[in-house]
Amino acid sequence: MSSEPPPPPQAPAHQASVGLLDTPRTRERSPSPLRGNVVPSPLPTRRTRTFSATVRASQGPVYKGVCKCFCRSKGHGFITPADGGPDIFLHISDVEGEYVPVEGDEVTYKMCSIPPKNEKLQAVEVVITHLAPGTKHETWSGHVVSS
Repeated sequence: MSSEPPPPPQAPAHQASVGLLDTPRTRERSPSPLRGNVVPSPLPTRRTRTFSATVRASQGPVYKGVCKCFCRSKGHGFITPADGGPDIFLHISDVEGEYVPVEGDEVTYKMCSIPPKNEKLQAVEVVITHLAPGTKHETWSGHVVSS
């Protein structure tokens, strides 16, 4: 009698499964614009705006309004025009000056249409003229200033 235990029973190997368990499964992937969380932005920023649109906007009139909201982490907000009308989109790349806009700040801006249909407007060359009183303002470098 031997002191070794008998080997465990093995299932019969099929011809189709031989070698499949030995090699790791890899799948060829097609290149995707969504891979790596890089999603192309449909909004025209200062970087992606065409030269002709920039020239048209800079030659346009200067408007006044009040910052309705602005989210630094999302990179956009809205301006309520002083003369009424619908709110105007504001992108982070179009803010001039050292302060991040907050609700209630008085601003001046020029307008540019948003492609592809050019039906909506976007504020460009936005300058904060008066900081909202009683609020804390943050500079782009991260310093907080009370007004």
